[in-house]
Amino acid sequence: MGRTVKSVGITGMGSHLPERILTNYDLESIVDTSDEWIRTRTGISERRISDADTATSDLATAAALKAMEDAGVTADDIDAIIVATATPDMAFPSTACIVQSNLGVKEAFAFDIEAACTGFIYGLSIGEKFISTGDAKTVLVIGAETLTKVCNWEDRNTCVLFGDGAGAAILREVESGWGILASLLGAEGWKGKFLTLPAGGSRMPATLETVKSGKHFIHMNGGEVYKFAVGIMPTATLKVMEKAGLTTGDIDFIVPHQANKRIVESAAKRLKIGSEKIFMNLNKYGNMSSASIPVALDEALEQGLIKKGDNVVLVGFGAGLTWGSCVIKWSR
Repeated sequence: MGRTVKSVGITGMGSHLPERILTNYDLESIVDTSDEWIRTRTGISERRISDADTATSDLATAAALKAMEDAGVTADDIDAIIVATATPDMAFPSTACIVQSNLGVKEAFAFDIEAACTGFIYGLSIGEKFISTGDAKTVLVIGAETLTKVCNWEDRNTCVLFGDGAGAAILREVESGWGILASLLGAEGWKGKFLTLPAGGSRMPATLETVKSGKHFIHMNGGEVYKFAVGIMPTATLKVMEKAGLTTGDIDFIVPHQANKRIVESAAKRLKIGSEKIFMNLNKYGNMSSASIPVALDEALEQGLIKKGDNVVLVGFGAGLTWGSCVIKWSR
């Protein structure tokens, strides 16, 4: 006898950001750049920087506690913890297991996923499957990063882009026909060479030479990543809307990955969607990878920009190269 597929939605959101702010003017004294150069090319004015004693799990835990409070759930309610991150505390145990311990969650499974900037959307899709098939009732999905710890502060093409932060969501069953209507995940692994952190894994274990040569920092071919992004953002949006049986005219709000203002504006133009329907906060936080979308979604909710019944699209891209999108009929 088959299992009944349930509708799943976000019932609580939370985010957490480090206190320290690094402005473009601060960067002028660190690397050969300027506020004008950064703003005109990216739309970023400042970003948050975690201190030496703060790890990804610390930001993730703080965001999770806020999401749990927002959803009205306790540690005893959580059945699964999924952490999307490209900057885990360590290779193992997983950051999700560290968060589980921090939260005092006793009976839950926990694991990390690594899809870089698309990670939160991957996590939502995975968590939704556990609940819709009856294998879990409450899933905590977190996107958290401390990217500034893997930035080369002598490379003006990358260090100006990234920031630290965390966003979390509680997934639970919602009324039929509400919540996540469709999700779509993809990857183009043959393009993975365009955005890498080369050393520290089995291909290139850490040595004195890998440290000296900067192989433990982010390396990016900005032109190729930009080309990929401006194509995949509108395509992924159109495909997930089609999968949900909707058109772009049914979109009430879009929360895109916060990587570059020009990428978002290009996607909006191709989709013929006005800027009033698209949320951006990258000017304050830069690119926080897997944390970008949940932090932006949390802020959009706090500002009252999303209301019950709205069709909300989340869309992103990242290292891998990965991409993903989902459309949610907002149920709160």
